[in-house]
This record gives sequence, C-alpha cells and structure tokens, in this order.
Amino acid sequence: MMSISLEVTRMATPSTTTARMRAPLRTRGRRAAALLAACLLAAGCGPGAAPPPPAPVEVGVVILETTPVTLTRELPGRTSAYRVAEVRARVNGIVLKRLFTEGGDVREGQALFAIDAAPYRATLESAKAQLARAEAQVTNAKLLADRYADLVASNAVSRQEYDTAVASLKTAEADVAAGHAAVDAAEINLGYTSVTSPVSGRIGRSAVTEGAYVQQSQATLLATVQQLDPVYVDVTQSVVEVLRLRRDLEEGRLKSDGKGEAKVTLLMEDGREYALPGTLEFADVTVDPTTGSIPLRALFPNPKRELLPGMFVRARLEEGVNPEALLVPQVAVSRDQKGLPFALVVSGDKFERRQIVTDRAIGDSWLVTSGLKVGEQVIVDGLQKLRPGVAVKPVPSGAKQASR
Repeated sequence: MMSISLEVTRMATPSTTTARMRAPLRTRGRRAAALLAACLLAAGCGPGAAPPPPAPVEVGVVILETTPVTLTRELPGRTSAYRVAEVRARVNGIVLKRLFTEGGDVREGQALFAIDAAPYRATLESAKAQLARAEAQVTNAKLLADRYADLVASNAVSRQEYDTAVASLKTAEADVAAGHAAVDAAEINLGYTSVTSPVSGRIGRSAVTEGAYVQQSQATLLATVQQLDPVYVDVTQSVVEVLRLRRDLEEGRLKSDGKGEAKVTLLMEDGREYALPGTLEFADVTVDPTTGSIPLRALFPNPKRELLPGMFVRARLEEGVNPEALLVPQVAVSRDQKGLPFALVVSGDKFERRQIVTDRAIGDSWLVTSGLKVGEQVIVDGLQKLRPGVAVKPVPSGAKQASR
C-alpha cells in the first residue's frame, strides 16, 4: 500500500506544477496588455497630437437668380370727392321748407330748399307792368313818327318836329328793352327762391333750418353736395424718388408697361385692399417747398360708396418693371450694430460676410442692388450654428428642411 501511494503522488506532481506555472503567466499577460493600452492612450493625448477636425456644419442655401419684378411704391394719402358743390343762397329771404333727406343722394336740378317767393313774385309782376307801358309808348311813338314822315315831305310840319318824334320812338324802344331786362331779372330772382342741386351726388347735413333768414350778400351756406363716384386719392411723392424713377426709366433699368397709364392699388385703413384698381391722373408741376414733394392724384371708381372723402389710405403705384431683379429672402439678411444689412455667402467650404444694399421689400424678400451676384449661394438656414472659421456644407434650403 505504501508503494502504491507514493507512485500516485509522483504521477500527480508534474501536472500540478504546470498549473501553478501557468497562473502567473496569465496574470503577467493581463498586466502587460493594460500597460500597453495605457501607453497608447498616453501617446495619443500627448502635447504634440492634434484633435480630429470638426465635421462641416450643414446649412441651407438659395442660389441667387434674376427675375422680372413689377416695382411698386406705397404712398400715404387721403380721399376727396370728385366734385364738391356748396349750395348757397342767391337771394334774400326766409327758408320755408327743406326738401331733401340729410345724408341722402340727390340729382342734379333737384329742389333742396324753398325760400319765400312772394316778394320776388310781386317784383316780377311790377316789371311786366313796366314793360307793357313801355311797349304802349313805343306803339304811340311809332305812329307819330310815321305820320310826321309823310308831313315833313310836304312841309306840313317842321323838320325839328319830325326829329323829335323819331327820338321819342327810340326812347320808347329803349324803355321796352329795359323792361324786358327787368322782367328777366325778376324771373331769375324768383327762380332762385327754389334752391336746386348743381350736381348729382350725396348731400350732407343742412346748414340752416326752416325759418332761417338767408342773405345773398353773404352767400349763406345751405348745404354741400359731393359726387362720390368716382373719387380722387391725393398723395405726395418725394422729388428724389421721382428723379430716380425717371433716371432708371431713361437708363433702361426699369421698363414701362407701354400702356401709358400707371395703375394704382388702394389699401384701406384696416389693411384691406380695395377691390377696384385706379389710374394715376396727373402729377402737379409745382414742388411743395416745405416738404420737397410733388402732389399726385389718382382716380378710383366708387360704385358702392365705400370710399368717403377724408379717409386715410395708402396708394400703391406701379413704377415699372425691373427685368433683372435680384431678390434675397428676408431671413437671410441681418443687420450690424450700425443698422447696415449684410448676408452670409458660401465661399468654397467656408462662408463669408457680405455687406449689401437693399432697395425695398417685395413680399418676403429684399430687392438687393449691390453686394451680391447671380449664382452665389446665400445661407438662409443654420445661421445660429455658424462660428468664424467653421467649415460649411451647403445644401438646398428645401432639401435641408425636408431632412429635418
């Protein structure tokens, strides 16, 4: 038994020794791998190593192209009636009756007021009587002159008597002419006692009531009639803008529509656009020295009487067509501390700031006259991500929005 145990012990000793030798080797291998990784990490973070470059910033851009644009200019103005007629008294008298409804429409020739006509009717009758007397005197003077014409030939009457008869006839005829004039004047004054509307339109409030005494000498105002269809819109435009517009048309930067009429669109006080277009009637020939502007007048149809005199409106005038307008979205334009506009333009894989000059806003875009060229890529999306020196990756603005 002792020999068998010793043999077993001897046979087990080599495997046990081998296992004991392998354990330290595995531990040393792990330590070496950890040390190697630490050395590699330390070598990568050393002072001489550069960090990897940041990825380019994706920005949405639009490529600038020219497009024909009809240029307009909005000018403030006020409406005024096409015709304004002040109805005034042309004879003295008491107002007996008002024959219209205040604020209503009246026709040309419609009776508005009745003034006491009794004194003027009496004056007319007196003038007619004076005329009849003058006509009777003419008849008598003519008979006498004819009789004397026959007698003077036979020397039955003197030449002086004949001349006196002829002069009396002419005097009577002059009295008849004066009588006719007096009758006409009396009829005119009698007609003035019925006050009529000089134009068709809308009448305002009455300035007098029944029983009021009106006078011809003071031309007492009775009411005002205004024609409201069509209506005028009076605006003013700066002389500088007028001169620039003429220069652009002469140099070909703007083209006229060729019809010879400038179309005008009206914007109401509430921002609503008036349904019917108007036309520019004329520009005054005199410059206002206090404002340096030229008065303009446009004519608008007003069949529904929507436009009333004195309303504040904005008139949009068509100046001409710019065949090569360069439009930049307003979201792409910012302003510096001085208030000057600028835009960011892609140049290679970078971007640059470009100072620009804008003329006016057209819809949601700016009309740019200087600082940008056709074909350049203007950044409209991702502006908040840009920093100096960062690389950019331009993509069409619509595609960038779709990728979101």
